[in-house]
Amino acid sequence: MTANAAAPHAHRQHLQSIIAGLNEGIILLEANGAIAWANASALSLHGADKLEDLGGTPSGYRKRYTLTYRNRRRVAARQYPLDRLAAAEPFEDLLLNLGRKDDEEFLRNVRARGLNLESGDGADYRVLILHDQTGQINAEERFERTFGANPAPALICRLSDLRYVKVNQGFLEMTGYARDAVLGKSAYELDVLDGGDDKEDAVARLNEGQTIPQREGVVKLADGGERFVIVAGQPIDMHGEPCMLLTFIDLEARKRTELALRESEERFSKAFRLAPVPMALCEGDNLGVLDVNDAFAAAIGADAENCIGQTLSGLGLQPYEGMAAGLKRGESARNREAALATPDGGQLDCLVSAEPVMIGGQRRALVVMQDITERKRSETELLTAIEAVMQDTSWFSRGIIEKLAQLRQPAPATRDVAELAQLTSREREVLGLMCQGHDDDGIARSLKLSRNTVRNHVATIYSKIGVHRRSAAIVWARDRGITGHEPARRTGKRQKD
Repeated sequence: MTANAAAPHAHRQHLQSIIAGLNEGIILLEANGAIAWANASALSLHGADKLEDLGGTPSGYRKRYTLTYRNRRRVAARQYPLDRLAAAEPFEDLLLNLGRKDDEEFLRNVRARGLNLESGDGADYRVLILHDQTGQINAEERFERTFGANPAPALICRLSDLRYVKVNQGFLEMTGYARDAVLGKSAYELDVLDGGDDKEDAVARLNEGQTIPQREGVVKLADGGERFVIVAGQPIDMHGEPCMLLTFIDLEARKRTELALRESEERFSKAFRLAPVPMALCEGDNLGVLDVNDAFAAAIGADAENCIGQTLSGLGLQPYEGMAAGLKRGESARNREAALATPDGGQLDCLVSAEPVMIGGQRRALVVMQDITERKRSETELLTAIEAVMQDTSWFSRGIIEKLAQLRQPAPATRDVAELAQLTSREREVLGLMCQGHDDDGIARSLKLSRNTVRNHVATIYSKIGVHRRSAAIVWARDRGITGHEPARRTGKRQKD
């Protein structure tokens, strides 16, 4: 070999040693188009173990590999990069999909560049440079799918001209815009950073490509309305271009909830203040007073503001048994009897109702009191009067006796079957005659019993229904619908006395 012939060979070896370790795939062609050499990156990119696996020539390469453009259109045979290099036709950046005919699952995304290099010593180099973009393309496809499917509203704004280049379905549904009405618009035409005192800072960060922290803002809707949102911006690259990913959280539902809660609390506050019965709002755990209404303050003769911070017992209420424990467990109470001390040293009889409530996200107890002092006094006086007149009922008509028995309270609509069932038929007969105004002698004559037997029945009735006086027994009976005019029961056997 002559010195001139050895020079190109030495140059080629020197070139191969330089490019062997490059990450890009490099394939060298002879002047006649034969594949002369490929580095390890090129072989790996093609799924090949040795140089011969590439096919040896452009024609052999086409028999083993398929090339399509990114739009999936097939590359014509003479447009394959090796064929173009063999024809001494250099080219810049072809974006291609590389497949193998013997493996349908094999797919690589590459960017190809072809060079014709001539040196002063007569060496001719035809070089195919391949950049593997498979990972990048896969990541971009995953991002595209995720961006489109994400229900959270999002936009992508190109930083070079501040125009929107992508919008997802979530943003379109939130705002009511059509896709074409968003894409291509500038950040000034469709301002998504409006609202809030920090708008200028957010706009400056967008212009500088800096992260925009979460902030509250207002987005204009397609119908001219507005929607409260939280918006944040994150710089990203899209196909090599700096962009800003803008994501949104729709605050409309939360704003409506907050407004409804505020209106509800305002209504509660007004009803609480204007209620004519004493009411107190307390801590749910210890019944410490948080607020009282004017009726409560008037009942205890104190200023409403001075009540705050005290306990109900400290303000004079004698709680019903288990009140604090029940409210702590979240239990309600209805019309439980209790007493409330008055400023003059007296005492009011009350019916207390208590209900656990949530106010401002905190567990509270609403306590309502009804003054029944006058009613209790009237009942006591009436009971005493009934007892007095029942000592001698011979001169009262039956109708008057029945009306006296009903004065304490009307009979309920339904009877307490369990309490009535404890009385025998004879005891119910005796009780009915008592309700008609008969004394023991009259009952004995009516039922043809001895006076002692009647007294024994009366004593048994008192014991079973828990009373100690004739008037109380009559009231008890009338409450349960016993008037003495019920039809007699037939048992088929003579009732034993």
